[in-house]
Amino acid sequence: MKYKTLNLGHGYPDYNPSTYISQYLTEVAIESGQFNQYTRGFGHMRLVSALAKFYSILNGRHIDPNSEVMITVGAYEALFCAIQSTLEPGDEAIIIEPFFDSYEPLVRTVGGVPRFIALKNTNPDSTVSRASDWKLDPDELASLFNTKTKLIILNTPQNPTGKVFDLEELTMIGDLCKKHNVLCISDEVYEWLVYAPTKHIRIASLPGMWERTITIGSAAKSLSMTGWKLGWAYGPDYLMKNLQVLHQITIYTCATPVQEAVARVFEHELKVFGTNDSVIRGITKDLRPKLDFTIDVLVKNNFKPIIPDGGYFIVADWTNYENKVDISSETDEHRDFKFVKWLAKNYKLQAIPFSVFFSSKHKAEASDYMRFCFFKKDETLHQFEDILKRFKESN
Repeated sequence: MKYKTLNLGHGYPDYNPSTYISQYLTEVAIESGQFNQYTRGFGHMRLVSALAKFYSILNGRHIDPNSEVMITVGAYEALFCAIQSTLEPGDEAIIIEPFFDSYEPLVRTVGGVPRFIALKNTNPDSTVSRASDWKLDPDELASLFNTKTKLIILNTPQNPTGKVFDLEELTMIGDLCKKHNVLCISDEVYEWLVYAPTKHIRIASLPGMWERTITIGSAAKSLSMTGWKLGWAYGPDYLMKNLQVLHQITIYTCATPVQEAVARVFEHELKVFGTNDSVIRGITKDLRPKLDFTIDVLVKNNFKPIIPDGGYFIVADWTNYENKVDISSETDEHRDFKFVKWLAKNYKLQAIPFSVFFSSKHKAEASDYMRFCFFKKDETLHQFEDILKRFKESN
């Protein structure tokens, strides 16, 4: 705000991708006053019913809307309830790095012990690599599981790399969860933002995993309406009960008009799913040209991007400029923080330092990279191109 930067840091579109979604909220607002009052605490019945039908199809099993789906204030609250209602002091939680920055404090503030494992870039020298090049070490992962392990947090498609875990990787994680009787919290908020030919696989749909998985979703990400702040969690009733108790005594219920509007959206999506009229399936068609454009801009201006298979972020190696710019005026500990702040101040371009998504032990190893959001108007992306071109020419 101070430097009035072009913001490619925050993860939201700077335009409204769909008009029909907000139209539902308009309809709800002008209808009878019934939607101006509290609704069912664990989720507006029309919404949990629509989501249960939707995810029953996608997971190949019947999901009970009354006991196996809960609506939350964004996916953030779903994560809060899942982690804090499961862990006791001293319990261990495995966190895959890079990770959404709330995972670690949610584990620590309840007395849990985070155990970190970093994805390794298996193609670090390439000018353009892929998110699928970032892999878990199977032996290292297996070594983290022990009698204190209570849960593992999986994020697929992943923020920030855009990695989509494949069947082999999910099976490896699932087998370890079953072997050690460990809960999997699967954060799938970017489930619809997957670029062909990559496929998103829900770990809860794998053999033996429904019984030990809480899956988290987001209307904000699925519908590109981040300000609506509506998410959900689903899973077997005996796991969901813990989340419901915590939700009941902290949030109680979410905004009724937004829930009613999202319910109508998903009822519509159930009718048109698999057709060109599906909004949630069509977002990637709008995003693909933006992704390709952003990759091209980064490569032309001597950054080394990692091509995502999902999501709307792109991570890029900035170190071709490390010896060309003087960032010593910045006092932050890690190089990526210094470079990102220097770029914001001197070129008015805002990104996110990659090391923020890592534990303190691994931040230094992550500081070669920065994250951009490309879910922006074409006008914004062209401004991004102009800034990077000017930056390259002056360095």
